[in-house]
Amino acid sequence: MAGPRRGDARGPCPIGRAIDVLGDRWTLLVLRNATMGMSRFDEFKADLGIADNILSDRLRKLVEHGLLTKRPYRDDSGGRTRNEYRLTDAGAAILPVLHAMYDWGATHTGPAESTAPMQVVHRTCGEPIEPGGDCPRCGVHVTREEEAWVRPWRSPEAIPLAPAV
Repeated sequence: MAGPRRGDARGPCPIGRAIDVLGDRWTLLVLRNATMGMSRFDEFKADLGIADNILSDRLRKLVEHGLLTKRPYRDDSGGRTRNEYRLTDAGAAILPVLHAMYDWGATHTGPAESTAPMQVVHRTCGEPIEPGGDCPRCGVHVTREEEAWVRPWRSPEAIPLAPAV
């Protein structure tokens, strides 16, 4: 007898359940951007180059599964009410998965064009650290609140990680 298949988010295997929530194309990139503080539909769309319908679907699913929460806001022109998408505790807890993907990608893949690599840094001193690790300069364990990411192909600035709401 066959067991639960993909699409059964309540199956017995925790890896299968995680894949049901996180396994769609773009989902982890949306969560990466939310982790860096992105919260508005237009920001996600511009950064990812994703189609509106796919982005809407991914945001809806992430809200439905409790990784993001929606908060209404009025756009700058005073026009219609829109939604911001903020990390929940469950969404913020994806950080070790993003760290693992960072490590795997840095070790086993390379960019098409030569570029300075992404760095995870300690916000207090700016020292590069191993994701989820200790600061070699300060000797302290770097928590989420003290971590920042530098993506030099986007900006030389260190981007602090967004807190959960």
